[in-house]
Amino acid sequence: MSEDKHLLEEEEAGSKILVRNINKLGSVGKTVQVASVILTVFSLWFNSFGVMSTLHQNAIFFSFIVFTGFILYPTSKKHPKKTLTVDVILGTLGFLSGLYIVFFENTIHARNEVLILRDMIVAGIAVLLIIELSRRVAGIVIPFLAVLFSSYALFLGRYMPAGMFNFRGIHLSTYLYRMYFTTDGIFGYITTIASTYVFLFILFAAFFLKSGAGDFIIDFAKATLGKTVGGPAKVAVIASGIMGSITGSSVANVVGTGSITIPLMKKIGFAPEFAGGVETSASVGGQMMPPIMGAGAFVMSQWTQIPYTTIIGVAFIPAVIYYLGVLLNVHIRAKKSDIRPLDDKDIPDLKTVMKNGWHFMIPLLVLIALLAYGFTPTYAAILSIISVVAASWLRKDSRMGFKKIYEACVFGVRNMVATGVLLIAAGIIVGVITLTGLGIAFSVIVTSITSNSIFWLYVLTALAALFLGMGLPVTASYIVLAVLIAPAFKMLGVSLLAANMTVFWLAETANVTPPIALAAFAASGIAGSRPLPTAIEAFKLAKGLLLIPIFFLYTKLLSGLTLTSIEPAIFLIVGLFSFTIAIEGFFLKHISYIERALFLIVGFLMFYPKTDTNMAGLVIAALLMAYYFLFHKVIRRTSD
Repeated sequence: MSEDKHLLEEEEAGSKILVRNINKLGSVGKTVQVASVILTVFSLWFNSFGVMSTLHQNAIFFSFIVFTGFILYPTSKKHPKKTLTVDVILGTLGFLSGLYIVFFENTIHARNEVLILRDMIVAGIAVLLIIELSRRVAGIVIPFLAVLFSSYALFLGRYMPAGMFNFRGIHLSTYLYRMYFTTDGIFGYITTIASTYVFLFILFAAFFLKSGAGDFIIDFAKATLGKTVGGPAKVAVIASGIMGSITGSSVANVVGTGSITIPLMKKIGFAPEFAGGVETSASVGGQMMPPIMGAGAFVMSQWTQIPYTTIIGVAFIPAVIYYLGVLLNVHIRAKKSDIRPLDDKDIPDLKTVMKNGWHFMIPLLVLIALLAYGFTPTYAAILSIISVVAASWLRKDSRMGFKKIYEACVFGVRNMVATGVLLIAAGIIVGVITLTGLGIAFSVIVTSITSNSIFWLYVLTALAALFLGMGLPVTASYIVLAVLIAPAFKMLGVSLLAANMTVFWLAETANVTPPIALAAFAASGIAGSRPLPTAIEAFKLAKGLLLIPIFFLYTKLLSGLTLTSIEPAIFLIVGLFSFTIAIEGFFLKHISYIERALFLIVGFLMFYPKTDTNMAGLVIAALLMAYYFLFHKVIRRTSD
């Protein structure tokens, strides 16, 4: 699979932003490649047995990411070659501003944290550069929020009406000190997450894909599901789910697997809009699927102090239900449209696929085993990266020599730039919220607006997630919502895990919900379909993103693989299935509007948070299913 199809730089950006090809930049490109290898080696060192303060670790990470970022994302989209010199200068300034604190931290402590002009200039440069780079990477929303929150801390707060949002303000030197010289701002815990968990798992994905595993995953899905009804669509669902969990990027997944699965879906008769919608819904779900779940899961773990293994443990059942809902929808649409399976010539032999690619499963099994055994995510990621290289040597055609390892390091850092920049910039927002106490005030106001109702708070959160998602990537959207709204759920008695998992799932909806729907628009480009209808199809397929979090708030679905999660899981599956039948208007046969209304009622009964109501819905659903299976059986006998 082409390496370019798995680029993550543009995925979370919010628009198609020009990214320079470093292979065409001569000595500058070589410098970026060498810097990428150095950062990779450095990260593997300090995340394994290296000893270094968190502040210094994050500062060095900042230096390399900012330098690489300014080279990759040019000042001018129209004339990128002409602005290379400017970008090199800005990148170099960013590199030096990060290293400044490494060399001068002790001097600052010797002055009892009193900043001199030089300190303030360097800190100001670092803050301004990361804001500018975040603009290049993700558009205007993140830098706008960073400037707005910073202005609130510096002077805007004093102009707010007397009350909870009034803040007297802080001096510029205090702001720069907190944002740069402590672990509260751009070198804070959000950057720690980026420089540890997130970077290591992106490196793992880079090594995994560079070893050739991407082709194996898609061929395996084809071999196992290709002969079923609507096979290519189901292949897209399974392959994208696996790939999405590894890469942690929805649009990267769409571009990577979609370039293969979407043409296959169109070939057997699926409409282009539906083909794009399937790929979108499947790719978006990858960020909720263990064992990796993208950057958001690591942020959640660090923010809530809930162990990462606990988060992926409770996330498994909801993620499986989400994909089961997508698969059921695909199956019903395929039956409704009389779609046939793939031709035999397009389906690889399963034995041959496994014989040629069984070793690609080893790194995934190693990762899962290490996490289950109790290794920290960082150690598990590092050992899994090593296992990728080791496993690649089990077959001659996949062996990773020095060149492939070198390319994987460059690939990994290049893929990390956008995510790293956004997380560092988000540190400014989180730092100001912590500094001013704005989060508590906002939570109190939100709970008051929603009349202390969990449901209306959920609705407000869904709307806020959609609004933020129009300009923010998923991880950044989750961070803002987790800081501002998740505490409001806690005030209403929702558990910390359920509150944050709800916010995390709702943050994903912007990828499939019009009018922006970034992942759906990327899929429409591959499918040759109209963007808005593709997004609508994706939204219908991915309805679980909005519906499943309701069960987080009212049931014990997040109990992990326990008996207490079985009952809500059954209700949830039946509810999703009923909504799907009502939307598609088909179950074994085309059904009338009255019948669709009955299934719609069942869906609402299953999602109403009361056991008696759920049981009533279950009984009605069972009667409807029995009737349709009996009716279908009679029709088949008559036709025979």
